[in-house]
Parts: sequence; structure tokens; C-alpha cells
Amino acid sequence: MARKKSPGAVTGADQLAPRARGHRSLVTKRDLQAYRRRLEAELAELEGQRADLEESTTASLADATGEVGFDEEFADTGSFTFARERDLSLAGNARDLIDKVEHALARIDAGGFGRCEACGGPIEAERLDALPYATLCLADARARVRLR
Repeated sequence: MARKKSPGAVTGADQLAPRARGHRSLVTKRDLQAYRRRLEAELAELEGQRADLEESTTASLADATGEVGFDEEFADTGSFTFARERDLSLAGNARDLIDKVEHALARIDAGGFGRCEACGGPIEAERLDALPYATLCLADARARVRLR
């Protein structure tokens, strides 16, 4: 009897084509489809996280702290401010990742996915598997980090 696929299960068609370690060829059409699905799922997740974080930062101080005594108010204000700054920082990080994922999806549409934006060479398969929104090959990414 055939088993039903669970909605989140990865099927053979969704998996990336096996490649030898260190293989530097461009991605196949099958790989592009798998990367697109992976990037779209990541984009939906990130947008949900960003919306939740931004919603949590819109609460006013009075709503967050409620009725408290004078001495407790300073501690609550500090805690609230810290939590709000943390959430704003995380929302900013989510926005940055959303931009990278959207850029990767646009590169798939334009036919440039898998090519380094600096040298034009192929991005290593292992790098794309780890960071599907990577825009630089490993050598150019390392060179950029050294320049900073």
C-alpha cells in the first residue's frame, strides 16, 4: 500500500541533484526549482517573523507596564525599552534577510542565479546549499571579508 506524503515532506523531485564535493558547475533546472521552493518558504517564514516583531514593538509603554508603583516603574521601563530595542533589531535583521531572499528569487527569474556577482564565475554548490541567497563565490566572499 502506498504511503501518503506529508505536506512538509521532501520528495525526490524536491531534492537537489547529487553532486560531487567541490563541484563548481551551474545549477540545473531541477536545482532551480528546489531553490525557488526553499527560498519562497523561507520568505514566507521571515515575513511572518518580521510582522510579529514589528507588532510587538508598537505596544505603548503604558500598555506594557500597566499600573505599577513609582519604584517598579523605572525597572519596568528599562526592561520594556530593552525588549523593544531587541525586537526592533531582530525585525531589521529579518528585513535584511527578506531583501536577500527576494534578490535571489529575482536572480532565478533573470537567469543569474548561481553566478557570482563579483567575478561572474559559478558559486560553489555547497555554498548555495547552505545559503541559497548567496551572491558571491567563496573566494570573492572571503576577499570582501578581508577588506573590512
